[in-house]
Amino acid sequence: MLYSELCEIYEKLEKTPSRLEKTEILSSFLKKIKKEENKEILYLLKGRIFPDYDSREIGISEQLTIKALGRATGTEKDKIVKEWKKSGDLGEVAFILIKKKKQSTLFSKKLTTEKVLENLRKLPELEGKGTVDKKIGLISELITSSSGTEAKYIVRTLLADLRIGLGDSTIRDAIVWVCFDKDDKESYVLVQESYDRTTDFALVLEEACKGKKALEEAEITPGKPLKVMLYPKVTSIKEAFEVVGKPAACEFKYDGFRMLINKDEKGKIRIFTRRLDEVTKQFPEVEGYAKKHVNAKTFILDSEAVGFDPKTGRSKQFQEISQRIKRKYDIEKVQKELPIEINVFDILFYNGKSLLKTPFIERRKILEKIIQEKKHMIVLADQIITDNEKKVSEFYEKALAEGEEGIMIKNLQSGYKPGARVGYGVKLKPTENELDLVIIKAEYGTGKRGGWLTSYTVACRNEDNELLEIGKVSTGLKEKPEEGTSFEEMTHKLKKLIKSENGREVTVKPEIVITVNYQEIQASPTYSSGYALRFPRFTRLREDRSIKDIASLDEVKKDYKRQRSYKLG
Repeated sequence: MLYSELCEIYEKLEKTPSRLEKTEILSSFLKKIKKEENKEILYLLKGRIFPDYDSREIGISEQLTIKALGRATGTEKDKIVKEWKKSGDLGEVAFILIKKKKQSTLFSKKLTTEKVLENLRKLPELEGKGTVDKKIGLISELITSSSGTEAKYIVRTLLADLRIGLGDSTIRDAIVWVCFDKDDKESYVLVQESYDRTTDFALVLEEACKGKKALEEAEITPGKPLKVMLYPKVTSIKEAFEVVGKPAACEFKYDGFRMLINKDEKGKIRIFTRRLDEVTKQFPEVEGYAKKHVNAKTFILDSEAVGFDPKTGRSKQFQEISQRIKRKYDIEKVQKELPIEINVFDILFYNGKSLLKTPFIERRKILEKIIQEKKHMIVLADQIITDNEKKVSEFYEKALAEGEEGIMIKNLQSGYKPGARVGYGVKLKPTENELDLVIIKAEYGTGKRGGWLTSYTVACRNEDNELLEIGKVSTGLKEKPEEGTSFEEMTHKLKKLIKSENGREVTVKPEIVITVNYQEIQASPTYSSGYALRFPRFTRLREDRSIKDIASLDEVKKDYKRQRSYKLG
């Protein structure tokens, strides 16, 4: 397919804010893709070059893109930077530069989506001497062959900033419209569930083209990450039982990070986070625990990695061990300094068979059979099964006394729903108003905080994954790095993500997720969400979570209504 055809769709999607219109535009385009043998064009619609489960990224910086633009158009770096500061969009700069370029050589060859994917997929693989020059060569080759519009979207794809407002739910709906009756509610569920299991929209479209049965048969596979099941909040044990039923399984809610441990048919162990990032190299000890202490040919384990002090054996808070997730160097050293224990609480695949529809109580029995527990290595999540509120309360107090976040309460007969927040289980923590939100803007401080980005505009998301402002956070961080997450550390992280500047305020790529504590939620016309957080305070940096994990507008509304009912009651 010609890349220009895809760019026409980009343009149409960018110009309309209406989700319904976006679905119409996209479904018309998918009818063309439906006839294509290679449906990987769908990745480009998301601004990606691989399926969502693949942790490889293009990994190209603005500076490298500027160099490639300069080589392709013969434009000096200073001029490109000047144009960039005006618009805040390197894609738009590429559009302007290519439009001004007169040479016919720019349009001597039609660019195809296959060529774009081919060149971009080479970028993450390049290593060693001369890598930078080779990357610039691959990028400039595409730009040189591009029209202005094509150059704009190539650059935006490189920088993972497509700006067309296309969420996963719109892609899901467009697939339904193309392959089924748009009024058939069941088909929406089947498409969503298939994506949650495979995290690959190209595969989902391919299976949907074959019919509902093919969608249902698209299964999880060890070695490929999948979305984890999520648990809604409750505020009391009574409410928990109302949701999950009696009796129920109660487990500790650990202060760690989610870890999916996979073993495939070849015996290879692969480890993924809830963000679908592969972290096998960062946790070599976990690979060893899985091989030695899990007696199964193939499996997918859902677990929580909890840090502990190697001297005292006491648990550490998530914030103290989160740095291991992204650590790529000195692995052995940090492994000794920041050891972890794996607390396994679920199994999704066992000896060649998916367990997603198997009752939770049976999945737990399998875990008890195959895991040889070893303290400070791999253990089963602490659990009791009861219908007695007093026993749950005692178990809850025990979890808190041992430094855990709270407890999980689970339906014994439930299956496992990847990516879903359903009533199969809930979480109960001490009454605390907090939300996971993403930083979208930041502001430089003054006085002794001058030079640091110290005030952060945070956002939740709606059902189309559009980001909606909900407040500004400027307290809770430390001025000294040794005391915890500091303004200096956050400034270092945010500066790498700056998209544009306006005086002291900068707009950043929405990548940094933080947990924000607040006194209450107020209705407010000031922010695009329609709500504002009163007395928001930073509590922790969530490097284990992505933009898809932040609080939804529905959650915000629910918390708002709940606090109002408390006041009225």
